[in-house]
Amino acid sequence: MTTIGSSSTHTLRAEVTESDARAVAEAAREAEWRKPSFAKQLFLGRLRMDLVHPHPRPTEEQSRKGEEFLDKMRAFCETSVDGLAIEQEARIPDKVVRGLKEMGALGMNIPEAYGGLGLSHVYYNKALMLAGSASPAVSVLLSAHQSIGVPQPIKLFGTEEQKQRFLPRCARSDISAFLLTEPDVGSDPARLGTVAAPTEDGSAYVLNGVKLWTTNGVVADLLVVMARVPESQGHKGGITAFVVEADSEGITVENRNSFMGLRGIENGVTRFHDVRVPAENLIGAEGAGLKIALTTLNTGRLSLPAMCAGSGKWCLKIAREWSSERVQWGRPIGEHEAVAAKVAFIAATTFALEAVVELSGQMADEDRNDVRIEAALAKLYATEMAWLVADELVQIRGGRGYETAASLAARGERGIPAEQVLRDLRIGRIFEGSTEIMHLLIARDAVDTHLRVAGGLIDPNADLSAKAKAARRAIGFYARWLPPLAVGKGQIPSAYGEFGSLAPHLRFVERHSRELARAMFYGMSRWRGKMERKQGFLGRIVDIGAELFAMTAACVRAEMLQADDPEMGEAACELADAFCQQARLRVDELSGRLWRNTDDLDHGVAKRVMQGRYAWLEEGVLDASVQGPWIADTTHGPSVSENVHRSIG
Repeated sequence: MTTIGSSSTHTLRAEVTESDARAVAEAAREAEWRKPSFAKQLFLGRLRMDLVHPHPRPTEEQSRKGEEFLDKMRAFCETSVDGLAIEQEARIPDKVVRGLKEMGALGMNIPEAYGGLGLSHVYYNKALMLAGSASPAVSVLLSAHQSIGVPQPIKLFGTEEQKQRFLPRCARSDISAFLLTEPDVGSDPARLGTVAAPTEDGSAYVLNGVKLWTTNGVVADLLVVMARVPESQGHKGGITAFVVEADSEGITVENRNSFMGLRGIENGVTRFHDVRVPAENLIGAEGAGLKIALTTLNTGRLSLPAMCAGSGKWCLKIAREWSSERVQWGRPIGEHEAVAAKVAFIAATTFALEAVVELSGQMADEDRNDVRIEAALAKLYATEMAWLVADELVQIRGGRGYETAASLAARGERGIPAEQVLRDLRIGRIFEGSTEIMHLLIARDAVDTHLRVAGGLIDPNADLSAKAKAARRAIGFYARWLPPLAVGKGQIPSAYGEFGSLAPHLRFVERHSRELARAMFYGMSRWRGKMERKQGFLGRIVDIGAELFAMTAACVRAEMLQADDPEMGEAACELADAFCQQARLRVDELSGRLWRNTDDLDHGVAKRVMQGRYAWLEEGVLDASVQGPWIADTTHGPSVSENVHRSIG
């Protein structure tokens, strides 16, 4: 018997105010900083090279295991994965999934003690990069299962009994999925409508609700489900994480979604109707679900940048070969300045993307630094820049870039799927935190120190006593913090000399790190509690930080490669130099737009658009949309749809 029975046919969606939503998000944040963070210090005006240089390296054992598995993955992808067929059929063949299971690919980042391969973050990312070059859908299947599915939260928050029960299954046989998003709930989980009602005897919870965009959900054996537990006697309540068997009675996969890209992914709509979940399947504590989800993503987000770096490598290969082969006006197109600029951008950016992934991954492996901001910056930066790289490749290819690989091959040319890569990469800027949401999440962590020091001064609800106390604390902190921001190592011509020709770029990073910190302080002083609404300003602050982080990663990696192999290192330094020169221009532009922009104008125009003032501008065209509600009905109740879930044995 449940506190909310099967007769419940309505959506128990909380009425949430702006302040309520903010409070839920704030409570879910990992608030403590127990380890140093390079990126956090960067936003505070301190270039802590000691945290990233010398570049961390894998151990001999990590390298041995990793390289052995990469050899297996390469052989499997070359012989068994047909990326064009997956794109055309919009499905990964079952035999491919079974092959991945047999080689242990489902357990790449699961410890050996629980049946996994125990690969490091670095080699896990390398494997995803390799698999993604054969078929991005394969890489997404593997990363959704391991980076955000059952293995990661169970490793981090599960009991030993849960680890023994679930991790061996996830390592060898069972595919998992992560279910948070709902038709009417995205980045604002305070409005979560899925409910997990505890039974009267406390032995189980009963799930009711609908989840949207469940990657791997169509073929999953195990699910991580986020649901709201109602507060009651003996139950703290709140958003809570559960492991749910996908074949449980009452679960229906109502639709297999299709998208502009990543056509092979098994993504669906999942309905829960009176699904009984044993209490021992609760992960962590009641109310800890969002914290678990966000903590899981801290390192899980690195899988997406890895796939972006892999796409960059492929784009570079095609750009190089095509720009040498294609002749216009008596010269290879790569020798024309307009195309040469694009080729240079692709090469330099790809080097930087791999540098960011390698550095962040190695830092996660060492576990001596807090890498939550680094991982978030890597996700933000890689998805944005990889999209630009792919767009430039399509432009270099011209009409052939717009033509499908199948069409090219059918008329006797090499089947280059440039347009597919562009479509596949587009989702990166949206899922696992859209660019706009990532800006806000990173900005919140970046200003954390300021809020701790001066939070009472900008809190509209603080009384005079709290404001006075905050003022005293702020005066003391800023008296110590501000003066060092005026001058620094970046103004010394000989600084960072160990980096040779790249030293000027690190001096640039140091100077602009201090400038960034001063801008954040000025922004807080100017807007105070309203700064959280200055999303354009915060977005540019974060984008500057991302460029500075990428520049540092590129320089550190180039220096490491030069020490290992002088010839390769010289080439790496050339790429790092090119990237940093390009990045410096972007930083200068972003810095100028901190204070000179059209943010207020744009906000006003948008407000009037939504009020219908310019509706006349929409006249003269037809709306080809298929009519229906903007957001699907999420009323709780039994499914009336066919179950499209399938099991891959």
